[in-house]
Amino acid sequence: MNEAIRPGPGQILQAGAPLQLSVVVPTFNERGNVATLVQRLDAALVGISWEVIFVDDNSPDGTADAVRELARGDSRIRCIRRIGRRGLSGACIEGMLASSAPCAAVIDGDLQHDETQLGKMLGLIESGAAELVIGSRYIEGGSADSFNQQRLGASKFATAVAQRVLRVKIADPMSGFFMIRRDRFEQLAPKLSTQGFKILLDVVATAEGDLRVVEVPYTFGSRLHGESKLDSMVALDFLGLVLAKLTNDTVSLRFLLFAMVGSIGLFVHFAVLFVTLEVFDPPFAEAQAIAAFCAMTGNFLLNNFLTYRDQRLKGFGILRGLAIFYVVCSVGLLANVGVAWSVFDQEPIWWLAGASGALMGVVWNYAMSGLFVWRKR
Repeated sequence: MNEAIRPGPGQILQAGAPLQLSVVVPTFNERGNVATLVQRLDAALVGISWEVIFVDDNSPDGTADAVRELARGDSRIRCIRRIGRRGLSGACIEGMLASSAPCAAVIDGDLQHDETQLGKMLGLIESGAAELVIGSRYIEGGSADSFNQQRLGASKFATAVAQRVLRVKIADPMSGFFMIRRDRFEQLAPKLSTQGFKILLDVVATAEGDLRVVEVPYTFGSRLHGESKLDSMVALDFLGLVLAKLTNDTVSLRFLLFAMVGSIGLFVHFAVLFVTLEVFDPPFAEAQAIAAFCAMTGNFLLNNFLTYRDQRLKGFGILRGLAIFYVVCSVGLLANVGVAWSVFDQEPIWWLAGASGALMGVVWNYAMSGLFVWRKR
């Protein structure tokens, strides 16, 4: 397998040349595509000094092992294996920050992006014509014909929302294929979200028009191996990113999801309380405790599945995390009541006091959950 990508005479002549381009490839279960992608990059980037950085989210199929095997025979190949964190945006950010080349490109590991455009994209940046070059499916010469109707409709809807709500003035802000000057990316990186899938949209929205952008057309191809990583949660990621940018990043995507789960938990609490009182008629205190227990359990499961899915707890960790979550939320309830009582004592407006207490509760639960339940491992 290494023989197929061993540097040829053309690459040997430029071995001492300064690095021009780092190609960042976020991967999860892409073992079958790794060698083919490297071969394609080798053919597309003749005459260019390049490296490829695979950022793998601890794929169970051994993607990282496949990359390392190739790297033994080709020093242009690097592997970053991430443990305890997941997400395409975070992988792209880590890969680009690990690069030393003046330009960094992001390309998917599923072979659906057109690597033959990379040379043209690099030329636009090196000539000064652009600081960010986007591979676009929605300008003349581009195509997304491989999309089914459902995915095409979702992509175009998200594009329209991004253009209107965030005032993003590019044709394909949802593209996952782009190249950027690394120094400009370094400036934007501290403000970018590590959650979600739409790193390009985050980059463009965060730059607020302060990037010279050029779009080049390409045809979005069909996946050869593996399965798509996009699921129904991507829609929530996208919505959260839009809301975060509308609030000037004062509210994070993860916090928005946590608050949404908390709102669902409130409905669960009232529903369980009503049913328990109507059907079993226990003392109110007991019914309230049962309802709170059910709501906290539901909140934990939803947060583990959705809000913290990149740090999802498994096995015994679920039971341990649930126990800590009960403690965190119990203290949060006391904080909620304490703040609400204090506000009501100063200004006897019930809804203001209730909202203040609820906000205090969700902020406490979110902060403590991140520290003790879903802490970075």
